[in-house]
Amino acid sequence: MPKPHTLRHAAPLLLCAGLVLAASSAAASGITVQVSDEGNKPLADVIVYAEAEGGQTLPKTLKAGEISQKGLKFIPLVTAIQTGSKIFFPNNDKVRHHIYSFSPAHKFDQKLYSGTTAEPQTFEKAGTVVLGCNIHDKMLAYVRVVDTPYFAKTDESGVVRLDVPAGKYVLKAWHYNAVSGQPAEQAVVVKGGDALLGAVFKLALKPAAADAPASSY
Repeated sequence: MPKPHTLRHAAPLLLCAGLVLAASSAAASGITVQVSDEGNKPLADVIVYAEAEGGQTLPKTLKAGEISQKGLKFIPLVTAIQTGSKIFFPNNDKVRHHIYSFSPAHKFDQKLYSGTTAEPQTFEKAGTVVLGCNIHDKMLAYVRVVDTPYFAKTDESGVVRLDVPAGKYVLKAWHYNAVSGQPAEQAVVVKGGDALLGAVFKLALKPAAADAPASSY
């Protein structure tokens, strides 16, 4: 039979272990999302994000992004960031680039430069920002700026996972070539625990242009 002093020491350890398990269980909650087009083909480069309902406070987890220029392309083609975050634009080509955007969410103009001399841009307004190059017309890239820290981009299988705490959310899926130009959305409820919520989106896309930019990571 354990001695009384052994039990006294064991109780706090058991309590701590319980708290660790509870925390790991809560952290495991989230959403797995499958996105495809109307022909059931998996869609890569879809920005999926969860906006909280009911006045739930969301953390500001600002993380800088990077869109490089290589082979006369922007890499990656599609980027997502939270409002207030910066994006760096290193030029890895041997020629200079002049990048710009006329998008209402963030208008800017960075003159001809090479290397890493360009200042990063800070994106303060939610929305879509389309990037171009004044020197190379076929260079395009897309930035989706969102007001939530819970976002990710689908892979080649059209799948993405969002790690979000329990709560009510509006789940949104945005693709740069969607017919509507707006994200599709659906209301979801995420419960705590190990079980992942599953969600499915089917997006209608515009016909792809012959010289449309290819997906890049």
